[in-house]
Amino acid sequence: MDEKIFEIRAKEVTVEVTDIATGKVHRRTLPMDYFENANGLVLRGENLDGSVSQLVFYSSRGMQRMKDLTGGGPDEDPCGTHK
Repeated sequence: MDEKIFEIRAKEVTVEVTDIATGKVHRRTLPMDYFENANGLVLRGENLDGSVSQLVFYSSRGMQRMKDLTGGGPDEDPCGTHK
């Protein structure tokens, strides 16, 4: 069954890192919101003072859409169907 996935959401994130000095792998599960779609992903959590903080990572597709929305894209339509 090939179900199409358009977005991924989670209330916690597991981070795995390999320490460059020792080669040891460390894994932590962190309480933060995770949201991903074709345009990129967003990580949202709290700062040390309890206020909301977020990181946004755009995909290539997301960056192109941001350029188009802000007028930084080409002055032509990419599919050639608009006049």
